[in-house]
Amino acid sequence: MTVRVVGAGLGRTGTLSLKAALERLLGAPCYHMAEVFAHPEHVDVWTAAFKGHQPDWKKFLSGYAAEVDWPASAFWFEIAEVFPKAIILLSTRDSSETWWNSANETIFRGIDAAPPGKWKDMVEAMFGYRFTRKHRRPRGGDRGVREATTPTFARARRSRGWSSTSPATAGSRCAKRSACPCRTSPSRTRTRARSSSSVCAQPATADLRPAR
Repeated sequence: MTVRVVGAGLGRTGTLSLKAALERLLGAPCYHMAEVFAHPEHVDVWTAAFKGHQPDWKKFLSGYAAEVDWPASAFWFEIAEVFPKAIILLSTRDSSETWWNSANETIFRGIDAAPPGKWKDMVEAMFGYRFTRKHRRPRGGDRGVREATTPTFARARRSRGWSSTSPATAGSRCAKRSACPCRTSPSRTRTRARSSSSVCAQPATADLRPAR
C-alpha cells in the first residue's frame, strides 16, 4: 500500500470528516491524530521526528493510503517528497479567526489542561518544530503549502459544510523544479470539484478509486 493523499491542513479544519471520506474513497485507512490515541507506541516516534529524527515514512505509513491532521500534516512536505505521486490536500477554514477560535476552544484548551507526560511532550515538540510556541501559529501557513506544492494539489475549505475546492495555480513554484510535468503541461494543475457535500477534489489526471 502507498500513500495517495497527503494532508497539509491543520487540526480543526474538518480533518476527521476528511479521514472518513478518504477512507471511503480509497478503501484503506487514513492516518489522523485518532491513530495516535489508538496506537500509543506512535507517540515516541512522533516526538523523535519533531526533534529531528524522522522515521522511514514508507515503513511507518505502510498501512495507510492517506494522512490528514496533526501530527502527520506537520510533515506534509517531507511525506510528499517520499510519495511524489500523491495528491497534496490543503484543508482550511473560511478565515484564520474562525480557525483560531475553534482551535483555542478545543485543542489548545485540552493541551493546556493535560497532565505532564509523553503525549503532552509530543504536542509541545510539534509546536516547537513547525509553529511559533508563543502564538501557536504555523510557520509559512497556507501560502507556504501553495508555494511549495506539486501539480497534484487541491484545496478544501470548511465553512458551513464543504465548499468547492479551488484549483492549484498553473505555473506555481514546484518543489520538483525542472523535472516536474507542470513545466510542460500546465493543464495538469487543474482540479475538478465534486458536489458541495463532498470533501475532496482531485486533479484531472488523478484516480482516487480503491486500488484493486
